[in-house]
Amino acid sequence: MALSNPIPSPTARTARRYLRTPAPLSFPVEEEVPESGRHERARFLLADSIRHALAPSGLVSSDQFLYWDPTNPGRRLAPDVAVRVSAPRELLPSWKTWERGAPHLGVEIVSDSDASELRFEEKLERYRRAGVAEVVRFDWDDAVHPIRIWDLFDGDMVERDLTDPEALRSDALGFYFLAFRDPELGVTLRLSRDRAGADLVLTAEEAALAAKEAALAAKEAALAAKEAALAAKEAALARVAELEAELARER
Repeated sequence: MALSNPIPSPTARTARRYLRTPAPLSFPVEEEVPESGRHERARFLLADSIRHALAPSGLVSSDQFLYWDPTNPGRRLAPDVAVRVSAPRELLPSWKTWERGAPHLGVEIVSDSDASELRFEEKLERYRRAGVAEVVRFDWDDAVHPIRIWDLFDGDMVERDLTDPEALRSDALGFYFLAFRDPELGVTLRLSRDRAGADLVLTAEEAALAAKEAALAAKEAALAAKEAALAAKEAALARVAELEAELARER
């Protein structure tokens, strides 16, 4: 049964009931930060492939502020990709964990502005405080270990041992992270359904193109089969005509 006198929402209240004018906290939704075209494209490909794989659910944000402290707008992150599995799909101005929960996955694609190890250690501490369960770092320039992964374990952010064959498997998504050689970007961060990287998790655009190419290949195969059947029929008719001619000569 509904309450006869429900508590009014903060927005429904007026400032006249207070001894001073309320000063709501402002949580910015954007900030001008330089980004290379390569970084933007890599970020888009990864985010869109995850959206497509998780559809119709799954909350995915890209390069948006993540806030975890409702009393301090300065405590924030801006993951290149953040994911909460099985959450309602929304277009967020910013991600506030007290409203939608913490992301299960946060991804950082290294840019010129945050390449230092010390700066990333600071980010890891922020991810720990935000309660993000899995953090992935991709470094274009690291030829040995371009992908590194940390897990939130009993309140501690612990890096995975990459000698483990399953180390690059995302616990949140069930897919494998891989350093994929893209014809446009060079080596970039993507996901695969198998550990070998043979079954790439596609973006919506890539999936549509692959479906179109598969349909065209099937059409061409059907046409080739039809042409082969016609050629076989013509060869059979030619053989029948040849035998009839031989029979006529013998008579």
